[in-house]
Amino acid sequence: MAISVIIPALNAAADLPRTLRVLKAGRAEGLVGEVIVADGGSTDRTCAIAQDWDCRIVRGPPGRGPQMIVGAAAASGDWLLFLHADTVLNPAWTRAAKSFLARPEGAGARAGYFRFALDDRSPAAKRLTALVAWRCRALALPYGDQGLLIPRALYDAVGGYRPMALMEDVDMARRLGWRRLTPLPVEAETSAAKWRAEGYLHRSARNLTCLALYFLGAPEPVIRRLYRGGKT
Repeated sequence: MAISVIIPALNAAADLPRTLRVLKAGRAEGLVGEVIVADGGSTDRTCAIAQDWDCRIVRGPPGRGPQMIVGAAAASGDWLLFLHADTVLNPAWTRAAKSFLARPEGAGARAGYFRFALDDRSPAAKRLTALVAWRCRALALPYGDQGLLIPRALYDAVGGYRPMALMEDVDMARRLGWRRLTPLPVEAETSAAKWRAEGYLHRSARNLTCLALYFLGAPEPVIRRLYRGGKT
């Protein structure tokens, strides 16, 4: 029941080595069969780093949705683990993943996601972490920076990711529904650099507005423009 790890990346050279380093143990244990870096047109050393770490590289149009579609199409594992390039799993993830894969529900029944964490221990970061935990518990809306461990059969059954540059993770979570989503007791730590640069309150308010616009049916270009601060 080997896992294919799929990492969408775009100019991720600064973060990718830490993400790949934690996956090394999973490869040594035979849990991870392959790591696929789905590159969206990087101009830095992202692809060179992926090659150094013995990853497969596939290329697709920029945008996490399109990149993950390309990565999933190239994957050969019975299970898929979608992971952001700046998200580092706790080393205990292999134990949690093995336990999840061995559950009696059977392959194809459920998908798992990890606990959100930031590499920042400030009060603002702790408040955000608590808010994300509530969102997942109450609304069953884990985001992509929490990873998604999903059986290939279930991924195919729900139609896979859609070619969305934004909100592809929310769209997937909604189609899976809370009955088919399971929290895994291990942290997935994401870089807080953007939160610190933009301010926790500002970035949180913007993300919440984008989510509200998505649920209201706003066109993706409108949401993308707001998310990128007015840039197209």
